Amino acid sequence: MGRKGADVSVKSIAGPNRVTTDPITAESSLLEARLREAVDQLPPALRLISGYHFGWWDAAEKPVAGRGGKAMRAALVLTSAEAVGGSAQSALPAAVAVELVHNFSLLHDDVMDNDRTRRGRPAAWTVFGPSAAILAGDAMLALATNVVASADEGWSSIAVGWLSQSVVELCEGQSDDLAFEKATTISRSRCERMVAGKTASLISVSCALGALAGEAGADRIEALRDFGRHLGMAFQFVDDLLGIWGDPLVTGKPAGADLMHRKKSLPVVAALTSGTEAGAELDRVYRSAGPVDPAVAAELVECAGGRRWAAARADEELASALSRLTVAGCEEAPTTRLIELAHRAVRRTA
Repeated sequence: MGRKGADVSVKSIAGPNRVTTDPITAESSLLEARLREAVDQLPPALRLISGYHFGWWDAAEKPVAGRGGKAMRAALVLTSAEAVGGSAQSALPAAVAVELVHNFSLLHDDVMDNDRTRRGRPAAWTVFGPSAAILAGDAMLALATNVVASADEGWSSIAVGWLSQSVVELCEGQSDDLAFEKATTISRSRCERMVAGKTASLISVSCALGALAGEAGADRIEALRDFGRHLGMAFQFVDDLLGIWGDPLVTGKPAGADLMHRKKSLPVVAALTSGTEAGAELDRVYRSAGPVDPAVAAELVECAGGRRWAAARADEELASALSRLTVAGCEEAPTTRLIELAHRAVRRTA
């Protein structure tokens, strides 16, 4: 069988594996304060669900030392603004907005994928019901637009358009992901296009919004947008590896959850299209009526080369992302933090 708890992080490309400083520094507490301030604008029932999802309190609104999200996208907004010579403070509305959009998508994803855990505790829909969780997600999405639109910044109207387009791309990617569950044949390129919408789009626009808030020129904005797009692809390759071989203490989800749900993630699609005996056997397992044994399926994915291919593609996308930072010609210290954020995103281990 495959190695349990094996490391699925990618090789070093442009710096040490270990991140020694936190890219989210003094702005982290201010970000959370602004995020809470935004959520407080929601009606009580939707506010309760949203705060529970963020890990701020339990179902009775009792504060807890929860395991909240990493706020990676918000950190990319703030750091990208600083990288082009702007201030993190001016980019805070955009950072809050992308964090709200990201969590809107998570609330909906958990319902659509029937995932019962999120960040190590029961997913919001299992506590409050699927309909209530969907409505809370919808409210977060509307709130995200309002946060940007009401910001007293010259870039607000442009940012609303960019953010809205990213949400459309995110929804298209999620729609494709759901359709893949019933599709009989999916190419690797088609699967990567799905990921470009579902995951990379929001990470890409996070970097672009930060550069926009920092009043960068068009060329630097596009370079940082490309950085985010490649980083988003690398992130999803690693996320899909963790979905198969990840430690539940790291992922907050049961081991092999993606396989049990017959998700056609990147490593799985690579295995199914490998032309190997293991790939053919995995296809039979996925088509069978009975439950999928995640340990058996994981072994088949690895034997068919899916794990190796996904790790290699993560390396390639990370290298492409970092190359775009060179083109952007950003400030040295914030660029170092962007590199650290990139390495942190793709060096999660199972």
